[in-house]
Amino acid sequence: MSESKVILAVIGGSELYHLDNLTFVETVNPETPWGFASSPITICRLPSGALIAFLARHGTGHTITPSAVNGRANIAALKSLGVRDPRIFCYRTKGVRVASFFTGNIVAHASFADPFSKKLVAWLEVKVDEALKKEGRNVKLHTNKTIVCMEGPQFSTRAESLMYRQWGGDLINMSVLPEAKLAREAELGYALVATATDYDSWRPHEAGVTAADVFKTLQANASTSRFVAAYVLEELAKGVADNNLMSILTEEEGSMKFSLMRQSSAEKDDPVAAQQLAYILPNYFGPSSKLG
Repeated sequence: MSESKVILAVIGGSELYHLDNLTFVETVNPETPWGFASSPITICRLPSGALIAFLARHGTGHTITPSAVNGRANIAALKSLGVRDPRIFCYRTKGVRVASFFTGNIVAHASFADPFSKKLVAWLEVKVDEALKKEGRNVKLHTNKTIVCMEGPQFSTRAESLMYRQWGGDLINMSVLPEAKLAREAELGYALVATATDYDSWRPHEAGVTAADVFKTLQANASTSRFVAAYVLEELAKGVADNNLMSILTEEEGSMKFSLMRQSSAEKDDPVAAQQLAYILPNYFGPSSKLG
């Protein structure tokens, strides 16, 4: 592993690994207490010198079914590299997956009123809009929307699609949970940048969406996604280098301190779980624990 720490990470599709402004550094595959991540993690360097980690949620070549994605290993592996900010360039996935690192006798209730990091989202809204304007394409940025995370892997029935609209949902997705919850428990900044691929099935006189439709749109959007990713990552890296954005990347640090129940006896309650949790939360568990 490179001596420099990786602060930024992207979880998404393989085409984002091939940005024109990236230089490949190495591939790492750390083993976490919850196993290995979905894929080896590709480390690349931006022109500014900052290191970026890329993780393929569904494995290299999309070989892992959505329900088998190991979200805990993915988030923990990124945290182990020093990542403070994972961002999602989203693809449709599904999962009946574990949504918490706290599955033993150590109980924690993380605050999740705002699922995404508010400072990071506010910064991204400005920079993504800048990128789209620079590219000059007729692509509109939508903000302050509500996303419905559905189960899948099948697409929605027409009745479900109409129900989501009645709920006030603007986007449907199969992957943002449990990743957002796990990132919050790991005290990582987390935000979603999604590209819309279809209208689901709420339009009564049109055919229902198919995987072929989604793939076709993803291919058409690929160049825009790469341009936006390259611009945003470089801008974020510059801000980190100048210490102008560290407050954004560290927004979630310390957020779990008062989420733990019975803090003083946590390691006695479940020493095995405490050892695992020390991997992502060393300030609260293990030798460097600051819990009183």
